[in-house]
Amino acid sequence: MGTKLYAAIDNRKVAIIGSGFVGASIAYALTIRDLASEIVLVDSEVDKAAGEALDIQHGIPYMGTSSVRAGDYSDCKNCDLIIITAGRNRRVGEDRLDMINDNIGTIRDVVDEITPYYTHGVILMVSNPVDILTYKCAEWMGLPNGKVFGTGCILDTSRLVRSIANYTNLNIEAIKCNIVGEHGNSSFPIWSRLSIAGLPMWEYCENVGLEWGEEQKDFLFNQVRDMGAEIIKDKGKTHYGIATCVCSLADAVLNQRLTIAPVTSPLQGEYGIEDVALSIPSIVGVNGVEHRLEEKWYKEERQKLRNSAEILKEQLRRL
Repeated sequence: MGTKLYAAIDNRKVAIIGSGFVGASIAYALTIRDLASEIVLVDSEVDKAAGEALDIQHGIPYMGTSSVRAGDYSDCKNCDLIIITAGRNRRVGEDRLDMINDNIGTIRDVVDEITPYYTHGVILMVSNPVDILTYKCAEWMGLPNGKVFGTGCILDTSRLVRSIANYTNLNIEAIKCNIVGEHGNSSFPIWSRLSIAGLPMWEYCENVGLEWGEEQKDFLFNQVRDMGAEIIKDKGKTHYGIATCVCSLADAVLNQRLTIAPVTSPLQGEYGIEDVALSIPSIVGVNGVEHRLEEKWYKEERQKLRNSAEILKEQLRRL
C-alpha cells in the first residue's frame, strides 16, 4: 500500500512562480497533502524562495514527503503543473481590475521566461485579475484549449458554500452551488442550481421551516462578495483560502482525479461567448480544463454571464 502511494506521486513535478504569501502557502499546502514529489519555488528574490523552501522542507517528514527547493525558470522543464502567483497583491479599497496595469507586464515577463523551458503540463494562473491574465497567458503560450486555466471563482464559491452551511447549519458537503463570471464585481451565484443533498434550496428550506427568498440571497452573496476586501482590511492579504483551493485543482491535475469547479478559461462559444476567459463550471483533470459545462440556467443568469463577459472584453480591448 505504502509503496504504491509513493509510486503514484513519483514523477509529479510542480513549479510555483512567485514565493510571496500566496506562493509559499500553496507550496506548504501541496507538501502536507503529498500531492507532488518535487516542488520548485521560482522568484526574483532568490533568497526568499530559498528560505521559504527550507522552512517548508524542515517540517515533520511524515506530514509530507515532497522535495521542496528554490530554483529558476529552467526548472519549468518537465513540470506536470506550473502555478503562477507572481505580481502584486490587491490593496485596501481596490478592485481586482485595478491591478491590470501593474500585473500584465509581470505576467508577460513570466511567460517569456517559462516558454523556452516548457515541455508539457498544465499552467494554472492564480495572479489577479485572474480572468484577464489567464486569457493573455493562453494567447501568449499558444497551448491547446484548456491547458492554461485560472482559479477564477473557486474561492468565491467556497466562501458562499461556507456561508450557506452556516445559514442552514449543515455540513458543507451537502451543499452544491457555484459563483460564475468574472472573479470580481460582476460575478454572481447560479441560484437556480443551488441544492441541498440533491433537493432544490427552496424545497429544502420549505421542509425545515427556513426563510428563503431574495432577501436571504442578497444577504449571503453580499457577505461573500465583501469577504476578500474584509480580510485584506484586517490582515493585509489573503492566502490560506486560495492555497487550499489550488490544492483541490492540483489533485485533479496531478492524480487524474476529475473534479468540477468554477474555474476561468478562454471560452469557445459556450453560452454564446468567446474571445474572453471567465468562470463557468468546468471539468478539471490531467489536461487542465477538460470540458466546460453548459448548464441550463435561467434567462437572467445567462444575461448576467454575458454582461460579465462584456466587462472583461472591454478591459482586454483597452490593453
